[in-house]
Amino acid sequence: MKEGIHPGDYREVVFQDASSGQQFITRSTVKTDKTIVWQDGKEYPLYTLAISRYSHPFFTGEQRLLDTEGRVEKFNKKYGLKGK
Repeated sequence: MKEGIHPGDYREVVFQDASSGQQFITRSTVKTDKTIVWQDGKEYPLYTLAISRYSHPFFTGEQRLLDTEGRVEKFNKKYGLKGK
C-alpha cells in the first residue's frame, strides 16, 4: 500500500448497537477511546452505534413510532405560519 494516503490504523473493532446491545466485530479505522474484552478474551476498541441491522426497522421488520405530537404546530407557531 502507498504510504500516507490511508485514513489511519486499520484494525479489528467491536461495534455495539446502543438500542439492542448487540455486538459484532469487524476491521475499521474508526477512532475511539473505549475498549472491551471480546468473546475470544482479547481486548478490542469499542465503538457505539446509534442504529445497526439489529435495531433498524428495515432489517427487523418492526416499525417503532416516535412521539411527534405537536411538532408541526410548534414549527408553525415558531415561524408564524398560519393553517388554512
